Amino acid sequence: MKPKFKDSVAWQQAEILMQPALIRVLDNIRKQLEDSSWEGSYEDVQTPFPGYLLCLKRGEAEHKFNVWELCFEVCFQNYSPTHAAPESRDVEIDGSLIDEEGEVDWNRLDEKAKQLVQDLFANLPKL
Repeated sequence: MKPKFKDSVAWQQAEILMQPALIRVLDNIRKQLEDSSWEGSYEDVQTPFPGYLLCLKRGEAEHKFNVWELCFEVCFQNYSPTHAAPESRDVEIDGSLIDEEGEVDWNRLDEKAKQLVQDLFANLPKL
């Protein structure tokens, strides 16, 4: 799903948050993989926009997650990829991730990314 912003302020906030969100999501995936029986790799994708899939594999089981969709879950309020449609959809920035000076609240961003990745791994099938 390609996000659609209601105004230029939301667009600017997304520009501030997306790269840090990507960094925190990837770092938390790495940390989870260190203590997991799942093997992780990344696969390039070009649609609906260029990005990467996180490919988790254990035995015959394999699950794929769009990394940008994970970042969207961190950056946007009430974003759910299960309800994502291929067309654009209005999104709302999670304002708690931006401090009073308009900068990234790294602690809050890290907490949210960590929780998202922990939940992703917790919901994978057990052995």
